[in-house]
Amino acid sequence: MKIPSWTIVLALSLASLAILPAKEVVIASYNLKNYLPMARQVGGKMLPDQPKPEKEIHAALDVLSEIKPDILGVVEMGDEKVLAEFQSRLASVGLEYPYAEWVQGADESRHIALLSRFPIITRISRSRIPVELNGRFFQMCRGILDVTLQITPTSTLRLVGLHLKSQRLVPEYDEAKFRARESIAVRAHLDSILKEAPDADLLVFGDLNDSKNEFPVQEILGPPKSPMALRDIRLKDRWGFTWTHYWAEADIYSRFDYLLANQSLWPKINMGRCGINSSPEWARASDHRAIFTQLSFPE
Repeated sequence: MKIPSWTIVLALSLASLAILPAKEVVIASYNLKNYLPMARQVGGKMLPDQPKPEKEIHAALDVLSEIKPDILGVVEMGDEKVLAEFQSRLASVGLEYPYAEWVQGADESRHIALLSRFPIITRISRSRIPVELNGRFFQMCRGILDVTLQITPTSTLRLVGLHLKSQRLVPEYDEAKFRARESIAVRAHLDSILKEAPDADLLVFGDLNDSKNEFPVQEILGPPKSPMALRDIRLKDRWGFTWTHYWAEADIYSRFDYLLANQSLWPKINMGRCGINSSPEWARASDHRAIFTQLSFPE
């Protein structure tokens, strides 16, 4: 029986699509633990304005050298001068990032930042975001980082970086309630993105300072099965553990660091190349472990 010519053409077309080259992109998120000048113990004395210790910096560089991210989101970064110094140190170990974004929130010491091998084509980061709690108005501690990267000539990636209020007690307000109010502001920002561009590829990264079952994370994820919802990329280390933060004083292991993707981005995630870095240097570098995922974009 003669095979119709159109079926041959279709089969060849599908085969060619299956072998189209893809741009593989590794994205990491890392809480660097006070990569900034602050009061520290030096030689048995508490001194002001001391930088992050060299042994911690070198350990963080070792962790990132293992992951080799193309895009790196960080929290607890110092000012723009400190970020530039961090870029220089990364370049010294072969990790060059010519493009950067840095956000100033209400917290004047700790910032969200992003470093990228890919050009930043839009910057919509927000520094001053009002948060109302018990009739008083505050501002989000670290703001919202929001950029779009040009990954290939035909593919872009929207990245939103977050660092919600820590669980440290403060006299001004209840930290858990404040974090919940921050998450509501974040969800409003995400809704505006997805209403304007529902087919955009969106990845949210950062330290949410709460467990997945708590309100802040659930609020940011959005209503299940809604087109506005995000999906949690469930990450594990080489032993199958999911914790990303260790609180030494209480001997508690928690999962506070997340990568969240919208429906459009999900098919591009390579689940076999996602994880939590388990380098032996992790504890020297930070009280958090770096997390990462790989995305595949058609060339």
